Amino acid sequence: MKQIVVFTMEGCPHCQEFKKILTENNVEYFNRDIHEHQEEYQLFQKVKNDLVPAFMVVDDENTSESELFAPDQDYQTLEEALNIIKQKI
Repeated sequence: MKQIVVFTMEGCPHCQEFKKILTENNVEYFNRDIHEHQEEYQLFQKVKNDLVPAFMVVDDENTSESELFAPDQDYQTLEEALNIIKQKI
């Protein structure tokens, strides 16, 4: 089973909109505020970038198969991000 982990920041309008889009499309996800989960997000930054909202698709059965996605690098719009998630889960 694959799970979605979304990295967001309080006060970020794009993050709020992304969470709203995911909820409206019945996509279950785990929210990780980058200030509350700094160490986890710093690992993400080393691999990708420091923009939010970013997300991971985590494969519970094989965590080494997890994929990271960041704005401007892997998608340009929140709708593109949603489409990536729908294809992966």
